[in-house]
Amino acid sequence: MLEDITEEKIGEATEFIRRGFDEKKLRAKLGENWESIAEIAKARIKAKNKFSRDDLWMDLEGLRYATHEIVARYRAKRLKEFGVGSIADVSCGIGIQLIFYAMEVERAYGIDIDPLKVEFARRNAKKYGVSNIKFINADSLSPETVEGIDAEVIFSDPARPPEMPERKLEDLLPSPLRVYETYSRKTDAFIFDLPPQIRRRRVPWRGEFEYIDLFGALNRLTFYTEPLAEAERSAIILPAEERVESDPNLKNIVEWTDEPGEYLYEIPQAVDYADLINELFHLLPVEVRMLLREKRRVLATGDEEIKSSYLKRTYHVAGIVPFHPIRINDFLKKEGFGRATLRVSVPDSQYWRFRKRVEANLNGDKRAFVFQLGGRAIIGEGL
Repeated sequence: MLEDITEEKIGEATEFIRRGFDEKKLRAKLGENWESIAEIAKARIKAKNKFSRDDLWMDLEGLRYATHEIVARYRAKRLKEFGVGSIADVSCGIGIQLIFYAMEVERAYGIDIDPLKVEFARRNAKKYGVSNIKFINADSLSPETVEGIDAEVIFSDPARPPEMPERKLEDLLPSPLRVYETYSRKTDAFIFDLPPQIRRRRVPWRGEFEYIDLFGALNRLTFYTEPLAEAERSAIILPAEERVESDPNLKNIVEWTDEPGEYLYEIPQAVDYADLINELFHLLPVEVRMLLREKRRVLATGDEEIKSSYLKRTYHVAGIVPFHPIRINDFLKKEGFGRATLRVSVPDSQYWRFRKRVEANLNGDKRAFVFQLGGRAIIGEGL
């Protein structure tokens, strides 16, 4: 099927989609295989900030599971530090992580049961100039497939059904439990890409849980079995590549306060998920205290400005008012704010009404960041 799809056709489809053509017009303009051509074009448009290239081969499902290029490059760089010579990706999808691993090893294998994904991965490897990957369209857990794999490290980024109420290893496809059981007679070095929400106690092996923060948002959890582990828990902040590692010997310096200081410091989610707030506080240049810890945001506070790539963002506290949209709006107008970004847990059904009331008739040139602490709103100005 892909043999009949040209770059020229995908380019045409991209232009038509950006101009708002519906399915009827796309079918008329693109002709045979129009659905496949249009999907590749849609995926390329949607992936514009995920990869350094805009000509990769993928469908929308492949894009959804594909590793961001910055993450793929970082993990390949980490693998290189162990001097690994070969790796197999047993659920390679469209191949982005595998391609970057292959750049750092002598020999790589890419296995996927979906022939279309294998072809996408093969073409993407060519785009990146990588030629040391052996692609295999097969069941990665079959004895015949396993027999033909000679790799020091096994990597797996399993698919995760979005409707799962709780993340469990046995529900992922392929299950890391089965991957480990199948390949453990060949190696004890495994890397698993897991849902960040999974409970660590559900992972039965010794190793390292590395939580990845990308551009201020929790992006990935990578689990390394013991031969590849550098700590029990870690957080890596990308693209800065600032790393925080668990250290049980550190004195606990985390203290709480319910009174904001002059500054707010937003802590990356990866640090919070990895339970590394104490380790982070030891890395900061001044004394800080915990102020707020919610699922979506974690705040510390202090009286000195901190510029650190270990933090998601630092805010100057412009004011504290009762948490009510009218009171917040009054303060913002008085202080010359023209826009407000809500960093509060307002129910979806109330969010837009609340936001409209907060931003009503603002005409200043400053942006406010609104946080909630109990019955108070903390107004922060980003630095």
